[in-house]
Amino acid sequence: MRKVAADNERTLRNEMWRRYAGDDWAAFDALPATIRERVATHAYDAWSVNVMMLWQHYKRLYGRNSRAERALIRYLDYCERLEREAFASRYRDVYDTVLPHDAACATVLR
Repeated sequence: MRKVAADNERTLRNEMWRRYAGDDWAAFDALPATIRERVATHAYDAWSVNVMMLWQHYKRLYGRNSRAERALIRYLDYCERLEREAFASRYRDVYDTVLPHDAACATVLR
């Protein structure tokens, strides 16, 4: 798959990850229900095509079973934490203060 050339992303996610081109809705629909649910509640757009590529990788590792689904969900949770930490770090660098959401010890709104 080719890399997406342009989009409306205005965060630092493009500096962290590579987004693959493809039909996001078709990729989303092809994912198992548990993975679709987790992608739908991701704090940021989880990029369904990327998740589908990860799902194919996890199926090769574990087979198409609940173990593969749990492993992918754990990985998506990890990626979300990395994104939040990067965003908070950038916020601290730009504004010289803690991200208000973190200062309030608030959880991610889903």
